[in-house]
Amino acid sequence: MSPEERNSSASRDQPTSVVRRMSELLTAFGPSDTYLGINELARRTGIPKATVSRLIKDMERERFVERRGSQIGLGLKLFELGERASRRRSVREIALPFLADLREATGQTVHLAILDGTEVVYVEILRGRDAPWLPSGVGGRLPAHATGVGKVLLAHSPPEVLDAVLAAGLTPVGPRTVTLPAPFVRQLRRIAETGIAYEHEESAPGVACVASSVRVGDDPPIAAVSASGWIGKVDIRRVAPAVHTTALTIARALAAIDA
Repeated sequence: MSPEERNSSASRDQPTSVVRRMSELLTAFGPSDTYLGINELARRTGIPKATVSRLIKDMERERFVERRGSQIGLGLKLFELGERASRRRSVREIALPFLADLREATGQTVHLAILDGTEVVYVEILRGRDAPWLPSGVGGRLPAHATGVGKVLLAHSPPEVLDAVLAAGLTPVGPRTVTLPAPFVRQLRRIAETGIAYEHEESAPGVACVASSVRVGDDPPIAAVSASGWIGKVDIRRVAPAVHTTALTIARALAAIDA
């Protein structure tokens, strides 16, 4: 085998190449396509027929596709994942009236956030009266380890999620960001027990925050709710029960829709 062929073969075996080709195979199905043959998938994607066959076998084993004779259709797992994604998109709409009630009751800035990798993404923010400057913004991101919402999401996420955060490093964001792994892990264990996370100047100077996760059953959290205000002007521990109740109420509303 020539060096060029070896390099080409190695490139095809790279994980990113496999993921890209799987994506191409899945998106080869048009709106009116229920089943397609291997030859047609190869023609539409430009992927060699032998490679299509090999990938389809792996994808069938993981239920991303299903067979009907020699024909290939999209599998049940894609439907299941789509349902989860749909639920996440609808979280903001369902949560918004409860978030408004929480802001009215506490007078603090209220956040709704989701976890994406090692970061949190803010889905909704309702500014409170006399609110401090906050680094968050709707659609914006912050490192999960430096926020109340991030910590409560990590505390109830699978171990590999926390492993990724620790591997990325606990970089300082605010003046009191926890940057050592051992104290951070101990903090998450306490949060997992109580269901409530506190933050004091970990994301920004002068800011205190309390957060609670939105979970349906024993699944990983869908989102997290928080209330933030000035340190010294708000007793964040007195606000905690209202935040926790709001998160539970949103979770019950989501569970009712699922049912």
